[in-house]
Amino acid sequence: MSRGRAGLVAGAVMLPALQVAPAVTALPAVRARFPGLRGAGPPDRIALTFDDGPDPESTPRFLEVLAGHRVRATFFLLGAMLQRAPDLGREVVAGGHEVAVHGWEHDNLLLRGPVATVRDLARARTLIDTVTGRTPRFFRPPYGVLTGAALLAARRLRLEPVLWSCWGRDWTRTATPESVFDTVRRGLSAGGTVLLHDSSKSAVPGAWRAGLAALPRLLDECRRQGWTVGPLAEHREPAR
Repeated sequence: MSRGRAGLVAGAVMLPALQVAPAVTALPAVRARFPGLRGAGPPDRIALTFDDGPDPESTPRFLEVLAGHRVRATFFLLGAMLQRAPDLGREVVAGGHEVAVHGWEHDNLLLRGPVATVRDLARARTLIDTVTGRTPRFFRPPYGVLTGAALLAARRLRLEPVLWSCWGRDWTRTATPESVFDTVRRGLSAGGTVLLHDSSKSAVPGAWRAGLAALPRLLDECRRQGWTVGPLAEHREPAR
């Protein structure tokens, strides 16, 4: 076998491993070993993030609660959702919130190769920039599955991958305002990044209601702890 042919074979064998290996970041124990990836920030701050919007039915209600508490957050948008509700994307930005990339559809990136992954993220990033007038800095993969191809695509597009340190499991059929708050609170600590969902795009229909109802209590708890809640851009070091 020629050296060139051997290299092609080795590359074909290694690509699946490189694609799958980073996906273990979806596991809490693994995320805990990477402060930057889990969104760690200053001990007096909490980053509040939402995935899967914008949704005309639910996102405005989250914006209303946040406005009432004078809190800004980061919304990880899906390109397909923003394409259907561009005015809502602009409303998110008008409210002082940060917008970030969650992909085009809520597809597991393990099922996409490098070319398709770059195309997916680039398409979403371009639409967010065009519609909202804001160039996204951050990227969060659907399901928290950060593949090798996604890492390469993010680097090419100058997107910073960020997952989370705690979540509310607010997408499940059994989620209640109490369960969402308790689940977040168990994992919440100074400098953490919270994940909630402002849409049920990839969840049980209407599951967002539990997260919405838990949100005021969560914000009150952060205030009681002396933590300032805000978007990721103010939670992390300035972009280089």
